[in-house]
Amino acid sequence: MNASKNPVPPVEARERSRFLISPWAILGAFLIGLCLLGLVFASVWASRPGPEQVVPSTPELVVVRAPTATSPVPTAVPTEANPDSQVPTPSGSGDIEVGTLVQVTGTGGDGLRVRSEPGLEGKILFLGLESEVFQVTDGPREVDGYTWWLLAAPYDPSISGWAVANYLTVVQNP
Repeated sequence: MNASKNPVPPVEARERSRFLISPWAILGAFLIGLCLLGLVFASVWASRPGPEQVVPSTPELVVVRAPTATSPVPTAVPTEANPDSQVPTPSGSGDIEVGTLVQVTGTGGDGLRVRSEPGLEGKILFLGLESEVFQVTDGPREVDGYTWWLLAAPYDPSISGWAVANYLTVVQNP
């Protein structure tokens, strides 16, 4: 008998072919795995918490009015002859001394002009607002019929200037 006409393969070839996997089986397994992976992602996506309701906040706008220009400081000295003068008489100005804290009062909300030097001719540096507190650092000086004190802001000593004692009151318990 001729070996080439023998339809039965040798034993080694039969055992080798038994361990080979069909390409269709590999493709089918890959597709099944891909479907399972898709199901896992879909279930995770479906079980995540929904977006929270974000209520937009309403902004609150607080308008702070800037100080306005004040009327000129009266040049008239309050006397018996001028009872209608707008300048108040010094209230407790005898208590003012260097080192004390004073508060701006009696301006009717207009504020107190703080000047570069004592006297009505001194350049206005800034406006001391009603109820603002300053520390007295020098004075008194009698100029233009008024008693002037050098004031400095307690939080920043570089903010300082001269002011009339008529609009200052000593702060009793700082």
